[in-house]
Amino acid sequence: MHSSQPLRNNVQVFLDALERVVLSVIFSFFAWKLGQSWLTTGSIITLIALVSEGAVLFFVLFRRFTTEVSMLPGDWLLAFLGTATPLLVQPSGNEGLAPQALCAALMLVGMSVQIAAKLTLRRSFGAVAANRGVKKKGPYRLVRHPMYAGYILTQIGFLLSYPSVFNLAVYSAAFAFQIGRILAVERVLARDASYRDFTAAVPYRLVPGVF
Repeated sequence: MHSSQPLRNNVQVFLDALERVVLSVIFSFFAWKLGQSWLTTGSIITLIALVSEGAVLFFVLFRRFTTEVSMLPGDWLLAFLGTATPLLVQPSGNEGLAPQALCAALMLVGMSVQIAAKLTLRRSFGAVAANRGVKKKGPYRLVRHPMYAGYILTQIGFLLSYPSVFNLAVYSAAFAFQIGRILAVERVLARDASYRDFTAAVPYRLVPGVF
């Protein structure tokens, strides 16, 4: 039993590195696409989306290593789909459904919530379900997954600014994947007594009083 531990640790190191590499490649394509759009249009909406998604990559690259990451293929698939799917959206030529100022405000609020959650997690942040330590401060005092709540606000702002059937489909799929990720993370963390105490103190996942 003990002889299998070094092998498990080696697999964990490989998976940890793989996640960083794959997310870096995915974001590079996204950054090039949105960067070109921003240089052409100068849209603040596009720039906010670029910074918001770039923060994800930054925290993944500089997070700490853990041996408590899920090794279930389904959890890895959810992590990559949940991270990569929102990067498929495209600035459309359609007229926005709300004023640009309102869309930008929604995205800035969402991005602020995301960054506050990431700064609380610091090097404990990751895409794949894992136990990198239970955090209970900052926005985590309100809901258990404020980062995902921030993502959703940012995505709503982008969709209102660039409405299209394609973008709606992309964000609808992303939302489903994010819910799956939340449930996967909670399954892993539920083994930790500290997290069980946290769920009792903070009963809602995304929206207080709703879910």
